Amino acid sequence: MAWPLAAQAQQPGMPVVGYLNLGSSEADTSKLTGLRRGLNQTGYAEGRNIVIEYRWAGNQVDRLPALAADLVQLQVAVIVAAGVLPAFAAKTATTSIPIVFSVGADPVQFGLVSTRNQPGGNLTGVNGFVGELGAKGLALLHELLPRAATVGFLENPNNPIHE
Repeated sequence: MAWPLAAQAQQPGMPVVGYLNLGSSEADTSKLTGLRRGLNQTGYAEGRNIVIEYRWAGNQVDRLPALAADLVQLQVAVIVAAGVLPAFAAKTATTSIPIVFSVGADPVQFGLVSTRNQPGGNLTGVNGFVGELGAKGLALLHELLPRAATVGFLENPNNPIHE
């Protein structure tokens, strides 16, 4: 994420990072702590030499495109997209502003990037592959409760990861 900021820093004014998330600020504390720590490690401190424009959709998927478009309108140096749906919204909103995503599913499978080692376009990111942990979690649950005949599962049907 530092390379677009370095390029932007050569221009007058502070570089602006756009942050896009489906959830809310209250549920996002750990991600923001990590983002700020990473920026600090590369010499950027929010309010001192960088500005972060936050956009949260309040768990309303339909708000993401407008929020992404707002960040594009602000001409941010980079968009940090926390999750698959924010990454899709950002990808749809711009082909020129760099987008850094953090997703728990395969970004190639969902069409965010063409390959993992050379993503292409203006997107790159971090992939936790947590989607593959579901099967392992179910296997562990079966070991712990071998007589359980029914397991409940809650999901957001609008999130493509849950497919």
